Order: sequence, then C-alpha cells, then structure tokens
Amino acid sequence: MLLIEDDDGDAFLVEELLKQAMAPPRISRARSLREARRKLTATVQCVLVDLNLPDASHLEALEEVLAVAPPHAAVLVLTGVSDAHVGVTAVQSGAQDYLVKGEVDARLLARSIRYAMERKRADLAQRKLVQVELTAKENRRLESALLPGPLLRTTSIEHVTRYLPGSGGTLAGDFFDTVQTPDGAVHLVIGDVCGHGPDEAALGVALRIAWRTLVLAGQTGDTLLRTLDALLRAERKAPEIFTTLCTATITADLSHARMRVVGHPPPVLVRAEGVEVVDGTPSGPPLGIFPDAEWRVIDVPLGEKWTMMLYTDGLIEAAVGEPSGSLGVDGLVDLVREHGTIDLDRLITHVGTLSDDLAVVMVRRRST
Repeated sequence: MLLIEDDDGDAFLVEELLKQAMAPPRISRARSLREARRKLTATVQCVLVDLNLPDASHLEALEEVLAVAPPHAAVLVLTGVSDAHVGVTAVQSGAQDYLVKGEVDARLLARSIRYAMERKRADLAQRKLVQVELTAKENRRLESALLPGPLLRTTSIEHVTRYLPGSGGTLAGDFFDTVQTPDGAVHLVIGDVCGHGPDEAALGVALRIAWRTLVLAGQTGDTLLRTLDALLRAERKAPEIFTTLCTATITADLSHARMRVVGHPPPVLVRAEGVEVVDGTPSGPPLGIFPDAEWRVIDVPLGEKWTMMLYTDGLIEAAVGEPSGSLGVDGLVDLVREHGTIDLDRLITHVGTLSDDLAVVMVRRRST
C-alpha cells in the first residue's frame, strides 16, 4: 500500500491504525505527488491519498494519482472534516472510496481498504467482460462478412465449409466464397491476408466482397486478379502486407476446373485415380508482391466422381508430433488417404493444435 500524505502526524496515525488489522499491509509513504510517481510501481495494490498536498490539491491530486497508478490498484482519498463533500466528488471521479480524517478507527480503515480493493477487482472484471463481449460481437460481424453462405442453384454439388480461429481466438484475414453464375459455372475462392487482427480481417472482407462483385459482373480471369491486387495495394496499412488465394471455376457440367493458385497451398483432390494435390502449382506469387505479376491457369479434369478441398495454411501448419512440427501438405494428403475420403470434422480433429486461423471449403459432386 502507498500512503501519500505530507503531514507526519496524520501519516503516523494511519500507520498505527493499520498495524491493528488482522493482516497489516506493507506500507510505503510519499510526501508529495512528485515522490509518489516514483513509488507507484506494479506492486502497489492500494493507494491512500491526501487531497491536500504540497504540489497538488483536491481533485488535481486524485486525477494525477489515477493517471499514474497501476490499473489494478484501488484508490482511496483522505479528506478533512470541512472537505467531506469533496470525497463524494472524488468517488464520482474514479476513487473507490473516501475517508474523513478524525472520523476513522482501525476497524473502519481496514474494512474500507478491503472493500475498495474488492470493488476495484469487480470493476476490472466487469470491464474485461464488456471487452470480451464487444470483441465477440465484432468477430461475429467480421466472420459473417469473411465467410458468407454460397450463392448456389445447383443441387448436384455438396458444399461444406469450416472455420476455426487460431490460438489467439481472434479473427485473422482468412476468407472464402462460392458463387454460381448464370452460365451454370461454379466459382470458388479461398484467401488469406497475412497477419492477424481487425485490420487484416477488414482487408479480407474487402477482398472477398470485391471478388464476389467481379464474378457476378462476369470478370473471372486475369482482370479479376489484377483488380484484387490493385485493391489490396490501395487498402493495406503497410506495404509488406500480401494476400494468398486460390480460385477455381468448375464448368457447368461439373467435369472440369480452371484454377489459379496465387501463392497459396494447393487444393487436394479425391478422384477415381486416388488422392492428390493439384499438379503444377503455384500459378504465381501472392497478391501485393510484384506489380506486374502474372498467374498461370491450371486446367484440371475432374471426371464423373470427385471431391475438391480448398484450405488456408492454418490447416497444414497445425502443430503435430513431438517435438512440435507441422502437418504439411504431404501429411494432409496422408490423412485424407487414411480416412478414405474428405470428412472435414474428422480431418480437423486429427490435424493437431492450431497456431493460425483455419478455413476450409469442400465441394463434392453428388452421385447421380
């Protein structure tokens, strides 16, 4: 406990009263605000401050203490009998309680300090709860914009998605979307803005909405990627931020796909021939790296029976084994082969501890 009191007699009285407590606190004393600033360290749990000090008076003294005290420290004020009304104002300004000199005994002083500390803990817990609730609401809002429902008319495709936040519990910039255009083609995208936090998530939202808008407007080739690249450069907070993504356009007869793997992990395919990753990846570098980048189209025959999985690197970077290693693309393919099919829930259960966000889109041609 830090006692900020310039009067030796008043300070002696407080110290003597506290010695009678069942668990006497360790007390340090400061005679001025200047001295108190040096002593208000993280170890201080409670501050008892006189509102009439040599270098500050009344609420000025309290405001200074509240500004420099540790966030967890309870603050009580000492007032004179004639300034009792100031104590009420002090509580309204942020103090946990006030005590009037000459009207305090050992029991009242100890109880006031104990209650003030409990109120401070309750206030901090309430603020933390409110912050958690606000963060959860923001995450839900961003998640709905990053991970929308598909725009599909066909019933010939099974479409399944999964998203899990990383170890920090907050959203990053992973996003996905699926749109079927009037010609019957099905377009998919999955992307990952580097970094974590609300700025990256907001950038992911912008890119996802831009992708859907361009696809609905009939722009699905190089123009789409160049536009997304320009948008990323215009909206990012720092020049080192880049985005990886994978796009796929499945023909209306569901037998063929045209893909662009833009610095992104390659999709996994399950066909009659077995389990494999898309051959010939990547198509080119991530968005935001080279201003004149080009991205090669990868043609993939799908056949009559197939399953395709697009995912972000959180899936293959999951911690597995001892010492901790990552799953990797080969490990992911091995898991799919072991299961015999792509079962997202079972797959995610087996991948290990996530260090990054995980987003997955699986599309499967239904048997006719």
